Amino acid sequence: MESTSSSESKIATAKAVFSAAASVTATVMLARSIAQDLLPYDFQYYLSSAVHGFLARFSSQLTLVIEEYDGLVSNQIYDAAQIYLSAKISPTTRRLRVAKPEGEDNLNVSMEPHEEVVDIFGGAKLRWVMSSRRVETGFGGGRGRWRMMDPVATESEARFFELSFHKKHKDMVMSTYLPHVVEEAKWMRQDKKTLKLFTPCWENMYGGSPSDAWTPVNLDHPATFETLAMEAGTKEFIMEDLMRFVKRREFYRKVGKAWKRGYLLYGPPGTGKSSLIAAMANYLKFDIYDLELTELTRNSELRKLLVATANRSILVVEDIDCTIAFHDRMAEARAASPSSGGEPENQVTLSGFLNFIDGLWSSCGDERIIIFTTNHKEKLDPALLRPGRMDVHIHMSYCTPSGFRLLASNYIGVKDHVLFGEIEDLIRTAEVTPAEVAEQMMKSEKPEDALRDVIEFLKIKIKENEELKAKEAEQKLLAEKEGEVEVQEVQNTNAEGDE
Repeated sequence: MESTSSSESKIATAKAVFSAAASVTATVMLARSIAQDLLPYDFQYYLSSAVHGFLARFSSQLTLVIEEYDGLVSNQIYDAAQIYLSAKISPTTRRLRVAKPEGEDNLNVSMEPHEEVVDIFGGAKLRWVMSSRRVETGFGGGRGRWRMMDPVATESEARFFELSFHKKHKDMVMSTYLPHVVEEAKWMRQDKKTLKLFTPCWENMYGGSPSDAWTPVNLDHPATFETLAMEAGTKEFIMEDLMRFVKRREFYRKVGKAWKRGYLLYGPPGTGKSSLIAAMANYLKFDIYDLELTELTRNSELRKLLVATANRSILVVEDIDCTIAFHDRMAEARAASPSSGGEPENQVTLSGFLNFIDGLWSSCGDERIIIFTTNHKEKLDPALLRPGRMDVHIHMSYCTPSGFRLLASNYIGVKDHVLFGEIEDLIRTAEVTPAEVAEQMMKSEKPEDALRDVIEFLKIKIKENEELKAKEAEQKLLAEKEGEVEVQEVQNTNAEGDE
């Protein structure tokens, strides 16, 4: 009887414990649900941080928080960690994000939020966890000081890594491990990099993180310096200048200059400016950011786009003369309009643009190349042309004899031919672009027929140019005569007045 009574007592006690545990669990779950529904997310985050901070006092572990953005610019350690950890997937990881963009050979593997990757370095165990939190954002991806500048406020996701390890390894992690992660990621990125062409994403201009301001597509342009129809000396100069630039990180720091370089490509349409840009990107393995200034309405938009560009990239502003002229005309129209009240504060200005390419904002990033193109260099403001803004001026000329030979080799597979002499003599006076010559070579699959098409085209072009020049000379002479007549009439009028 006593044994039975004792057993029943133990069962009753166990039931009471399980009942109490279930009740406590239900209460905790209910409280958690109510807190999530009623308490602001920021308050929940800070409360959770406070609890973790209290418990950390009794722990031997140290946790580093590595956020995606440091102020307005991307965090280099965060970007490096994403790449580095893709090759360090832990057996305990349950969820991964896998993608294979069209045109790329490699799979892109990354961590899902709240997943863990364990790395062993120098005998230390390092635990990586990717996390995120919701933040209220205006301009600049959640930075409070920018919310005052723009009335539009939305919610976005702030991503960050938590790196945990024993406190005794702090010095090793800070001085050796994190630099190792950055360096390894750099080489991994270069090995599997697929070049991207970025264009502004206007829908995300005032919502989401700064990186959402650009939309990428794969850059599959096949242009190289070997295929460009340019003078060999010019190509060699450009390649040497580019390599000297990328090797001079410490030099730029020593002299106190932002690590950037500006190029101006000028010349008639069709002379290969876009192909040269693609060749430069392929040569350096740099992404391209294509900036259309006429679409911008204020300097703050330009600022956000520029700070969101990555290091080791090329920023391209095409037809800069048309862009500046466009904004000048807009400013004049607004200033002349009685209802506008003068020039508005929110617009892209020449001074604002110059500040972003040469002022304090130009230092927000490293190893960047800025390329401007124009068909009319003489129309540009001298303030744009000085060193520090457009350091190297490259004239994209009409097709030359050496350029023609390269085109013939590339397009029809002929390096020498009896017709080359006649074509080269015509090329010297025809004023035709490489694009025009290439188009003629594509009309026939037989090399000799293609070369004869080029000869015929050059003869027609020379005749058209002569007729155009004669017409322009005639118009100029007529304008001079009309000017002389007007001057004579004014003189006669003045003489009659004197009488």
